[in-house]
Amino acid sequence: MEKQKAIKTSSSSVERKRLGFRKLKEIFHRLKKSTLAMIGLAIIVLLVLTAIFADYIAPYDYSTNDLKNQYAMPSKEHILGTDEFGRDIFSRIVYGSRISLQVGFISVGIALTLGVIIGASSGFYGGKVDMILMRFIDILQSLPDILMAIAIMAALGPGLSNLMIAVGLASIPGYAKIIRSSVLSIKDNEFVEAARANGSSDFRIIVKHIIPNCLAPIIVQATLGVAYAIINAAGLSFIGLGLEPPTPEWGAMLSSGRGYIRDYPHMTMFPGLAIVIVIFALNVLGDGLRDALDPKLKQ
Repeated sequence: MEKQKAIKTSSSSVERKRLGFRKLKEIFHRLKKSTLAMIGLAIIVLLVLTAIFADYIAPYDYSTNDLKNQYAMPSKEHILGTDEFGRDIFSRIVYGSRISLQVGFISVGIALTLGVIIGASSGFYGGKVDMILMRFIDILQSLPDILMAIAIMAALGPGLSNLMIAVGLASIPGYAKIIRSSVLSIKDNEFVEAARANGSSDFRIIVKHIIPNCLAPIIVQATLGVAYAIINAAGLSFIGLGLEPPTPEWGAMLSSGRGYIRDYPHMTMFPGLAIVIVIFALNVLGDGLRDALDPKLKQ
């Protein structure tokens, strides 16, 4: 009997893996129909590879000062020019991709974890739990994301870890409300009632049965959330509340170059283009994923 149960369990797990792989293949097939989404995916893959191999791609060290080459315009030696300290702008943008990805993904991870806990608990239990948690989220949502992040950074001080915490905490309300609405639409389904009848705990029902069925909106929101996190981090660094120099953060590069924008526009143009391209890529990829994961669009 035990061997038969083990065989059934293993066969069911293999079948689940096959179904999961088939579903991922179908989603990717639908995603490929969107040219913009594929362009966005290609840009993000390129950004990730740039961040991983920054030491090999960047021709110069991002913190090396060369006062003889201050404000150099784009040339063969410095393809994007240099800044006020003679540092190579291309190298700083390449190394800055690491900072942007780190801030984007970790801050979204913080917001997603806390947002899922709050939203799932609120939607599943309802009643007083829902009222208390949602009023807390409403209070957080009454403040603009960037304003809340500024307040948190002002309290914690500058630094990469504090920047990720500030951006992540400011993004919690959006995730919490999306998860809550998804849980409310799923929790009364038959498979949830069956799991409850089998004696599954609330925690097991939420983690194993409800949240996996909320993955579509979570993935889309997380993809768009990375874009918001990067631009919020750049905004904080631009006003001096982000990372301290000489860390090559794109927003800080914009801030340091704004005083020279008339005479040396390359100092702000290229970091600004890097931010615009990455945000564009994440937005179109998020839109493409939303369409690919929408069951109403299945043929």
